[in-house]
Amino acid sequence: QVQLVESGGGLVQDGGSLRLSCAASGRTFSSYTMGWFRQAPGKEREFVAAISWSGGNTDYADCVKGRFTISRDNARNTVYLQMNSLKPEDTAVYYCARGGRYFYSDYDDLAKYDAWGQGTQVTVSS
Repeated sequence: QVQLVESGGGLVQDGGSLRLSCAASGRTFSSYTMGWFRQAPGKEREFVAAISWSGGNTDYADCVKGRFTISRDNARNTVYLQMNSLKPEDTAVYYCARGGRYFYSDYDDLAKYDAWGQGTQVTVSS
C-alpha cells in the first residue's frame, strides 16, 4: 500500500509563495499520474493540478493557472506544487493523490485517484 506524506504548508501573506512536497513510498511511483487537490472549510474537495507519470503532461484548475506549478522528481519519489501569488481564497487543506498507472485521462476526477495523503494546511492572510 502506497503512503503519501505532504509537507510545506503554512501561513503566508497575500501575494506570497509556498512550495508543497509529497513524498511517496514504494517502487512504482514513476508509473503513476499524481495530482494535487484542496478542500476549504465547508466546501467540497477540488482539483488543483495533475502531472503524468513522466512529467510530460501537466494540467491545472483555471483558478490557479499561471500561479501554481506542479512538478515531480521520480528519482526521489516526490511531487511538488509551487504556489506563487497566493490569495486568501487559496486557503485550504492541500492533498496529494495517486492517479492512474500509465493513465492520464480524467486527471481532474477525484474518483480516479486511489491513494491520498493526510493533507497539509495552507492559510493565506489578507
